[in-house]
Amino acid sequence: MPREYALRRIPDETYRWIESKSKASHVSVNQFLLDTVEVVREGSGQLPLFEDRPYLVASDSSMVPFKFIDLFAGIGGFRLALQRLGGTCVFTSEWDKFSQKTYEAWWGDRPQGDINEIDADEIPDHDILAAGFPCQPFSIAGVSKKNSLGKAHGFDCKEQGNLFFRICEIVKAKRPPILILENVKNLKSHDKRRTWPVIKSSLESLDYVVFDQTIDARDYVPQHRERIFIVCFDSKVFGANPGYQFPDPPSGPSPKFRDILEAEPDPKYILTTHLWKYLQAYAAKHKKAGNGFGYGMTDLDGVSRTLSARYYKDGSEVLIPRGGRKRPRRLTLVEAARLMGFGDMVTAREDIPVSDTQAYKQFGNAVVPAVVEAVARQALSVAVRELARGDGGCLLKRTC
Repeated sequence: MPREYALRRIPDETYRWIESKSKASHVSVNQFLLDTVEVVREGSGQLPLFEDRPYLVASDSSMVPFKFIDLFAGIGGFRLALQRLGGTCVFTSEWDKFSQKTYEAWWGDRPQGDINEIDADEIPDHDILAAGFPCQPFSIAGVSKKNSLGKAHGFDCKEQGNLFFRICEIVKAKRPPILILENVKNLKSHDKRRTWPVIKSSLESLDYVVFDQTIDARDYVPQHRERIFIVCFDSKVFGANPGYQFPDPPSGPSPKFRDILEAEPDPKYILTTHLWKYLQAYAAKHKKAGNGFGYGMTDLDGVSRTLSARYYKDGSEVLIPRGGRKRPRRLTLVEAARLMGFGDMVTAREDIPVSDTQAYKQFGNAVVPAVVEAVARQALSVAVRELARGDGGCLLKRTC
C-alpha cells in the first residue's frame, strides 16, 4: 500500500523508523500500525513500538504466551505463522546452507544444522514443536525419482525417511504439550498405506492424541496445494479427548491468481522460443498417448497448480499467459513468494539473498504460513480451554 494511505503528514525520519520496526517484526507497515492502534483501543498491553518480542501477542481469546521450536525449518513458514500468533522461537534447525542463509536474513538468527548431530536434551524447553519433516521420500515425485534411481524411499531412505524418528526422540526428551507436523498428501497412501500407521502409532506410543487432516491451501493462497497436517496433544496435559478441530476455510472471496502478479515483471521470466516449443511438443506427445502430463497455463481468475521445488528447471507447472500468441512467462521471485504466502517478507528481489534457482527450490519446499496459522490457532484454543481449568499463565510452567 502506498505511503500516503498508511501515514500522512509525518516527518520522513519518523516514517523510516516505523518502517524499520515493522520489518524487524516481519509484518507490513500497515499491519504494524493496526496492531498498535488495536492495543491502544483495547487497553490490553504494551505498545508493539516498545515490545522486545518479535511480534505483538494478539489480545483475542485464542492466544496464550508460548515458545516453540522450528525443525526442518526451511525459510521459516512455521515461524512466520507462529510469531503472528504471539509465539517466541527458541530453537531452529535446518541443514541446507542456502535455506540457512535466507532464514538468517529474514529472522536474524542462523539455524543449527543437521538435527541428527544435535543433543535433544540441549534443545530448550518449549510448548509447541513445529516440523515440516522431509517429504521427498513420501511424495509422489520423490518416490518416482527414487524408484528410477534404484534407491530406497520412505522409512528405508536412510538420509531422510528416518528423520521422523528423530522427531520422536526429541519429543520423548522434551515432552512439548503440542506438536504440529506437516507433510505431503501422499504420506497416507505411501507404501500401500503402511507408512502412515507407523507414524501415527509412534506418536500415540509417546502418549499423544493424534489428529490429522489434508488441507488444500487454495482457500488461503491462489494455489492448489494439498498437504497433511498432524496435530498432537500430550494426553498427560490435555487428557484423552482434547477436543481439537481443524479450521474451516476462511470466509470471503477466494484468492485469485491475478492478485499476486507484479505490474511490470522483468522480461527475463518470459520463456525462450526453444523452451516454449519443447513444452508444447512434450504436452502434445503425452496427450496423444492418453497421459495428463504437460505444462500448466494458469487461469488468472482461478488458482495455479502446486508450486514444486523443481520449478527452476522450466516453470512448466505454473505458467502465466500473456495474451494472444505471446510466449508465457514464469513466476517472478516476488510472485512466487506471494503465491506461497510470504508477501510480507518479500517485496522486492533484494529481499531474497540467494540465487533464483535456490529461491524457487525454497519456495517450492515451503509450508504456506496462513494454513499453519489457522491450524495452530485452533490448537491454541484448546490450550486456552485447558488453562481455564487451572491457574493459567502459559502452556508449560517451566518455559515462562
